[in-house]
Amino acid sequence: MDTDFLNAFTQPAAANQFLAETVIPQGEKKKLIKPTSRNNPKLEELKLLLIDWINKTLKEEHIVVKSLEEDLYDGLVLHHLLENLGSLKLDVDKIALTEKKQRQKLSVILEAVAKCLQPEESQLKWSVESILSKDLLSTLHLLVAIAKHFEPNLAMPPDVQVETITIENTSRGLKTATAVEYITENKMNSEAQSKDDAFDELFSRAPDKLDAVKKVFLQFVNQHVGKLGLSVKDIESQFADGVILLLLIGQLEGYFLNLRDFFLTPASTTEMLHNVNLALDLLTDGGLLNFSVNSEDIVNGDMKATMRILYCLYSKYKTKET
Repeated sequence: MDTDFLNAFTQPAAANQFLAETVIPQGEKKKLIKPTSRNNPKLEELKLLLIDWINKTLKEEHIVVKSLEEDLYDGLVLHHLLENLGSLKLDVDKIALTEKKQRQKLSVILEAVAKCLQPEESQLKWSVESILSKDLLSTLHLLVAIAKHFEPNLAMPPDVQVETITIENTSRGLKTATAVEYITENKMNSEAQSKDDAFDELFSRAPDKLDAVKKVFLQFVNQHVGKLGLSVKDIESQFADGVILLLLIGQLEGYFLNLRDFFLTPASTTEMLHNVNLALDLLTDGGLLNFSVNSEDIVNGDMKATMRILYCLYSKYKTKET
């Protein structure tokens, strides 16, 4: 495990650099692309492709985009893009000069996008505030979603991913968590998910067997974390903070986790995400995880996602002696 990767943005200097650029009020958090990821060639390729696509689409309207952050935040380009691609007529002013007007315009535009794309609320990776604040990550997610819906044949580079850092300003100070986030489709993951796996089958076609599978997993987990004086009774809730998962991995893989590397009693969602992301990193490094997992699903108590993770460990260690 690369400890430098985990600790790179927990140092005060790095966190202060982010805060100098973006003010985060106490009690709030913000997710940003780490500076090292901004130089990713595939990310640059995607940005250039999207800029070229927008400019070609809006050529007859004499609109030229040079920067995704600086040219899209006020809603003007997005307005023209949606009207051109989707033949939508939006009841907003063409030009919004004040921040209040821009916020109102973006609200109408993103509502129209939601109606077209019909994404689940939990899947939304952009908001009025994030677009208005020139957030590159949110802007990229929005444009990729629009392009996939209106121009599915647009040849976007696959597997574009960035390292992100989430900074939360709490009453006890800054809390940070790092993660890897895909902006365009992960080919290996999409191919794997194109076919229903055993858990899709279990949840959709054999729900009567679900309790039996949960019981097997609980026996397996307790066989190992019981050595630490712990007992797991509920898969949905007790793995959400990542603590049991980390301790289970440590028991099975035979190593001690430094208490400074994770939160033993996480007090916020950010701390829970940190723990889960660390667990996923450990599983990936150990060759146990070969598919993409959204750490937020684990934190939110998604049973199917949690059971997939447990199966990775169970399939390798089910015959391990107590």
